[in-house]
Amino acid sequence: MPPEEPPQICDGGGTHVPPYTLRPMPLAADFQQILDTLPPDWTDLEVDLRIADLSHYVDTATALSQVNAQVYQHPKQDSWHWRLLVAHSFGHAAAAETVKGVLAKLGEAGVTGELRLAEVREGRSEVVQMWGRPESVREEFRERRSL
Repeated sequence: MPPEEPPQICDGGGTHVPPYTLRPMPLAADFQQILDTLPPDWTDLEVDLRIADLSHYVDTATALSQVNAQVYQHPKQDSWHWRLLVAHSFGHAAAAETVKGVLAKLGEAGVTGELRLAEVREGRSEVVQMWGRPESVREEFRERRSL
């Protein structure tokens, strides 16, 4: 018995198109896998990125500038090219959603590569000056940050 084919939809011109189109986004998917394995109290992480084809290096560097990727000193084919600093809810790093979006755009542009989790920090909280603030603000801060 042959496997079932997905239903076809007519686009009005007589051409049949599949009801959905899947585009490979390996970098974004890999990054999401990394995020899924993190504990809920992670604060920031560092991820190394290497691209497969160095002919995409300049375009990739331009896109990664949106998340302040740190370039390694001498990028080579067999070494890591960038370090991505990612923050969970506070800090001086790019938001995870933004990094994932940039990696998805790179995937749509045909850039393939590899990600490696370099470092994870967890259990930290931001330091906020509370002197002179009412107790209600302090309580709300503790409640939101689970301190």
